Amino acid sequence: MPTSIAPIYRRVAASGGTTTAVLARVVKQQHRCLTISQLDAAKGDRERVVILGSGWAGFGLSRTLDTRFYQPVVISPRNYFVFTPLLASAAVGTLEPRVTMEMVRAHSAAGPMTARAPAVELYQGWAEEIDFAKREVIVEEAFGAAGGGEGIHGTGVREEERIRHGDGEKKRGKMFRVGYDKLVVAVGCYAQTFGVKGVKEHAWFLKDVADARGIRRRVLECFEIASLPTTTPEQRDTLLHFAIVGGGPTGIEFAAELHDLVADDLPRLYPSLVPHVRITVYDVSTRILSMFDATLAKYAERTFARQNIRIKTQHHVLEVREGPVLVTAEEGEVPVGMVVWSTGISVGPFIRRLTHADGGRRILKDPRAGRICVDGHLRVQVQKEGSEEDVEILPDVFALGDCSSVAQASPDDLPATAQVANQQALYLRKTLNKAAAAHRRNPEVSHRDPIDVSPYAGFSFKNAGIMAYIGGWRAITQFSGSERVRGRLAWIMWRTAYLSMSVGWRNRILIPTYWAINWLFGRDMTRY
Repeated sequence: MPTSIAPIYRRVAASGGTTTAVLARVVKQQHRCLTISQLDAAKGDRERVVILGSGWAGFGLSRTLDTRFYQPVVISPRNYFVFTPLLASAAVGTLEPRVTMEMVRAHSAAGPMTARAPAVELYQGWAEEIDFAKREVIVEEAFGAAGGGEGIHGTGVREEERIRHGDGEKKRGKMFRVGYDKLVVAVGCYAQTFGVKGVKEHAWFLKDVADARGIRRRVLECFEIASLPTTTPEQRDTLLHFAIVGGGPTGIEFAAELHDLVADDLPRLYPSLVPHVRITVYDVSTRILSMFDATLAKYAERTFARQNIRIKTQHHVLEVREGPVLVTAEEGEVPVGMVVWSTGISVGPFIRRLTHADGGRRILKDPRAGRICVDGHLRVQVQKEGSEEDVEILPDVFALGDCSSVAQASPDDLPATAQVANQQALYLRKTLNKAAAAHRRNPEVSHRDPIDVSPYAGFSFKNAGIMAYIGGWRAITQFSGSERVRGRLAWIMWRTAYLSMSVGWRNRILIPTYWAINWLFGRDMTRY
């Protein structure tokens, strides 16, 4: 045992308890700054579950694993979970960015270790590679040269490029290895750009808190520059034209939130500028909100028309130039003040690099989207190189959320949404905890044998419905059956659902508090 924790171990052990419990309490007293050897010492006879990612799937699983049986370790470039449905509100000041975040370490996992110190260990870094033969994850630290632990932007540029210096060379962070008994790949996805030139350089995304803060600063910057006496009318009209590319729920909700900001709060600050504001939604499809019923989508279009939000469907964006200037096949060059890009998601560089497991077996992937194929128990599927048959599974490696594709389900059955990722995390938590409890009770197996989830039922998705805010205290809601709700009632349901889905009580109190403050006093328009 490392000498740094030996005195604490002897002191805590004197108070009684099993080896696992004693080691767990030692970890609490050490609290943070664990070395790998100390982490190994604290593991005891539990299985270590390494979770890659702190999104809906990774965070949901890490905080609910039973720590009597498992040692959860999260590896993520950020030390917080983002409640993505509220990012559009945070981008315009309806809510503060802090209420969209939950600290990974602030939530104890299930089981007896629910005291003051968190039971979830986290290493803030980028998963670089998986050594399946040695059962280790190779990690690059996300600090210093690797990025200082700043927010992760929507396109994953930080993972692809890290930081480029004047000589054009990448500077990498230090590398380290973390062993695992079970591995959960839940790294999510990045914004889909379809290879359109200039998108990563000149457009904004809405995938993380850093994006919401940047959009908020840019919106206010556009109004401040437009109000200067040196700004010409042509420049003013360009600055106050906000383009949203993508007619899905994220793009539509941001357009609605931006409209509310312009209609509710900016007239008292910029009364001469508000009449010149234009909000335009571009989409390549024939209609917006294609995942909704046609009647609800038409209702959203009529609502946008009353709010002077222009919708341009069947428009193809060819390029985003510096300025920014949006270049479309139908209209040519369109100078705007800001471009917000929300056209779906794609797998990141880590998933693209993850091609082979041990023994010459290749990891199966969905040919359309490049996501990792998993079986009904969410275990990664592999196949021998050159073989088109004999699909095998990696019994201790799972993939959840946007980066995975369940082999027996179609994309329509399992959309890449937070709802699916969250349900997969809850399913795996329940299955792993149940399997571990049965494993411990079985006198015929050794505690050192791996815990198997095969005897248990596979994952089944239960569609709880979809909803979208469309501005002016109105929303649309569609349930899995034939029920459709729209208008103010749907807006109440929208707010109630998101409030109830918030993880911590701190944010459950802060969110309605900010809603009330902004309703009484208006949004905070401070640019910082």
